[in-house]
Amino acid sequence: MNKNIKIFVNYFLGPLLFIALSYSLYKQIIHQPDLPARWHQIKASWWQPAFLWVIVLMLINWGLEAAKWQLLVKPLEHIGFLKAYQSVLAGCSITMLTPNRTGEFGGRVMFLKTENRLKGIAATVLGSMSQLLITLMAGCLGVYYFRHPLYLKGVGMQSWFQQWIFSDGVIALSMLLMAGLLLFIFKGKWLVLLSQKIKMMHKLTSYIEVIKTYRNKDLLRLITYSSLRYLVFILQYRMIFQLLQVHMPLLECMALVAVFYLMMALVPTIGFTELPVRGAAAVLVFGIYSNNVIGIQAATLSIWFINLVIPAFVGSIFILGVKLMKEKNELD
Repeated sequence: MNKNIKIFVNYFLGPLLFIALSYSLYKQIIHQPDLPARWHQIKASWWQPAFLWVIVLMLINWGLEAAKWQLLVKPLEHIGFLKAYQSVLAGCSITMLTPNRTGEFGGRVMFLKTENRLKGIAATVLGSMSQLLITLMAGCLGVYYFRHPLYLKGVGMQSWFQQWIFSDGVIALSMLLMAGLLLFIFKGKWLVLLSQKIKMMHKLTSYIEVIKTYRNKDLLRLITYSSLRYLVFILQYRMIFQLLQVHMPLLECMALVAVFYLMMALVPTIGFTELPVRGAAAVLVFGIYSNNVIGIQAATLSIWFINLVIPAFVGSIFILGVKLMKEKNELD
C-alpha cells in the first residue's frame, strides 16, 4: 500500500469512521426508553453462572484453535499443546492491530524455529481459510433461512444494509469465495506446482511447500476443528443473549449469529474501528428480532472483550516473554 494512502487510512479515515460509528451507537443507546433498568440488568448479568460459562467457552475456543495450529505445523516441527496455545494467543494480540485481524501469523510464527517461521505463514493462512470457509457456509445457510417468504413478510428489514446482507449478490459473492477457498484448501498442491513452473515464483516455492504435505484426512480434521469453534461462538451468543434478555427463538438466534459473522467477514474493518462496526452491524442484524438495542450492543461488546481483548492481552505477555528470551540468548 502506498505510504500516503496508509497515512490517510490510519490518521484520517480510521479515526473519522471510529467517531462517526461511535456517535451513531451513542445516539441509539440514549434513545432507549428504559436505559437505567437495562444498565442495571447488564451489571447484574456479570455475576450470573452463565456469564462464567461464556468465559469457559472462550478457553475451549482457543483450545480448539491451538489444536488446529498443532495440526498445521506438524509437517514443520512438533510443538506441545501449551506452546500451541501460547502461539495462537500471541497471534490474537497482533491481529488486534491489523485490518480484519489478518496479521495473526506475526505472533504465531515467533514460537517456531527460525528456519520454519516463513513456512509457518502458509500454515497460518490455510488455518484462517478453513475458518473463513465455515463462516461463509454457515452465513449462507442463515441468509437462506431468512429469505423464506414467511420471514420476509413478517420481519421488518428497513435499512438498505439489511436488504443488502440478505440479497442474491451477497449469496453469490459468498459462494464464489467458498469455491476459491475449497480449491485452495483441498487442491493447494496445484499452487506449489505452479510456483515451481513460473520463474518469478521460484523463491516462493520453499515457503509454501508445506501445503502439499497435508493429507485429505488432515484437512478434514482442520475443517472439523473450525466447525467446532463456530459452534462455540454460536453457543456464547445464545447464552449471553439470554442473560441480557435479548429474546429470540433458538433457530432464529443461530441463523442471525451466522448472518452477523458473515457480515463481519465481508465488511472491512480498520484496527480500532472494529468495535463500533460490530456494534452497528449487531443492531442491524439482531434488531430484526429484538428492540433491546442496549442488550444487543452489550452482548456484542462482551463477546468481543472476552474472545479477543482478554486473549490479546495475555498473548502480548507471551510475546514479551519470547522477546526477552531472545535478547537473553543474544547476550549469552
